[in-house]
Amino acid sequence: MILVFGGVYQGKLTYATERLEAKENDVFRCSEHDTNLPNGYPIVYELDKWILALVKAGMDTDLVIKNFIRENSNACVIANDISSGVVPMDPEMRKWREAVGRALAEIARQSDEVVRMFCGIPTVLKK
Repeated sequence: MILVFGGVYQGKLTYATERLEAKENDVFRCSEHDTNLPNGYPIVYELDKWILALVKAGMDTDLVIKNFIRENSNACVIANDISSGVVPMDPEMRKWREAVGRALAEIARQSDEVVRMFCGIPTVLKK
């Protein structure tokens, strides 16, 4: 598994698709409205939105993420880093922020490679 994370609009998807020579239909685009497990795609994009759907549905995000990792061990996972900035006032948004942080930490532990994108520049944190 490869984890690519960073701020919004930092070139994460472009980096991943070029690196993996992937096509548009190789990318699963997560939605904040769909809790289905994204399986079988080489690239899972905006995992943070999927985690928001899980939080909104009241699901156990830690358990679901462990299943996701097991089912997608060869995927490139792309997520927006939502850990910076002002802590949200809304309790659900705080729960989402915490769930994304725990998920990215677990995915990073299980990944063969972790890349942080900043200003379109990939920095390999783990290889």
